[in-house]
Amino acid sequence: MPTSEITALSPSEMARACGVSLDTLRYYEREGLLTGIGRTDGGQRRYTADDVAWVQVLRCLRVTAMPVRDMRRFAELVRAGDASIPERVEVLTRHRQAVVRQLEELGDALSMIDHKLEVYGAPTSGIPDAETGGVTTTPTLHGQGARA
Repeated sequence: MPTSEITALSPSEMARACGVSLDTLRYYEREGLLTGIGRTDGGQRRYTADDVAWVQVLRCLRVTAMPVRDMRRFAELVRAGDASIPERVEVLTRHRQAVVRQLEELGDALSMIDHKLEVYGAPTSGIPDAETGGVTTTPTLHGQGARA
């Protein structure tokens, strides 16, 4: 559902729209990551297009392994308004550096797995090549440079 068409989603509709579980939405609220949720006269939560967009940001941060404490800090900064943009940039820059390191480590690990598959004579046809984005994927063990 395009976010421009969203006016007020129930919790189950919100979960579907964001690709998360109801438990995840509740968790985000408990952790202070998702705040200011509107309610019906009967007290049921109603989510907006802005809420959907924010949960998409939170999902991105979780997928990239940002710690919840850093997500909470980022959420606080967003709620603080435009004056906090320089601090938000710092948080995201640090996290981006961590993601790049993680991608390098995953590339190394994937290369090792591919190498082991070759050693074991396993057919690799049908296994798609990994897109490394130009990151070197020469495997090392614990950063010691040992290669098989």
